[in-house]
Amino acid sequence: MVLTQTVEGRERYGVRVRYPRELRANPTDLKQIYVPVEKGSPVPLSELATIKYEQGPQVIKSEDTFLVGYVLFDKMDGFAEVSVVENAQALIQEKIDNGELVVPKGINYQFTGTYENQLRAEKTLSVVVPLALAIIFLILYFQFRSVGTSLMVFTGIAVAFAGGFLMIWLYGQDWFLNFNFFGENLRDLFQMHPINLSVAVWVGFIALFGIATDDGVVMATYLTQTFNRNTPDNKKEVRTSVVEAGEKRIRPCLMTTATTILALLPVLTSTGRGSDIMIPMAIPSFGGMLIALITLFVVPVLYSWKAEVQLKRTVK
Repeated sequence: MVLTQTVEGRERYGVRVRYPRELRANPTDLKQIYVPVEKGSPVPLSELATIKYEQGPQVIKSEDTFLVGYVLFDKMDGFAEVSVVENAQALIQEKIDNGELVVPKGINYQFTGTYENQLRAEKTLSVVVPLALAIIFLILYFQFRSVGTSLMVFTGIAVAFAGGFLMIWLYGQDWFLNFNFFGENLRDLFQMHPINLSVAVWVGFIALFGIATDDGVVMATYLTQTFNRNTPDNKKEVRTSVVEAGEKRIRPCLMTTATTILALLPVLTSTGRGSDIMIPMAIPSFGGMLIALITLFVVPVLYSWKAEVQLKRTVK
């Protein structure tokens, strides 16, 4: 306890009286301390009090003027953070409703941490993803000045979107690429395991939406130029022009897709710091671009169908 102060110039120091350290090193030593008793012999402290050792909090923290204690836990592999927290909340509420768990008055609990970050990111993405799709469609419309042609190219996003989810599903299947190539298991090489939807995955989808329209733009642009140069008069000429344009543009489209896929391979096989974020981000783009090759056939077919409908209306 502080008995007095010592003054050294402008400095003030408290003078404390402490029991000798060698006599208070552990609870057993404290029990043997003799306490003076008025009109009697000193008695050991153990006769007057019960001394026991309990480990308390290392730091006392507070938030919003309330004392707070943190319970840290992490999810197991294969489970999403949001699902884990929602299951924990449901279990705690069930025990409270059943009377197994009693929460004293003035005490409450709240889940925080990366779970809250995920919820905030989901709210942001619910705005960002539709906005990105709308901007892409507007850019396509300004390019072709036609809603029909823009929608044809826009179908590439739907195809790539399906391809991205298909690749995420394949990553969680034990049989997918489960074989050795030059002594290396491909599942281990590409670090394949179940992928949960996260911010990184949705960012990968947003990047995929922009890339997936490249092939459609190349194909639709050349188809438009071909039809403007040679206006077909019948269904046979329409299909001949479509096939001709498609054959001449298939190589540039394949090169665009191939460069994207090859650029993502080092990311998918990366290890070390940052790979846990980059790999989920690259998976949708990789799978989407593989399936997006279908747009090489979808766009010409839709363009041919549009031209044939317009030709029928003109003939009538």
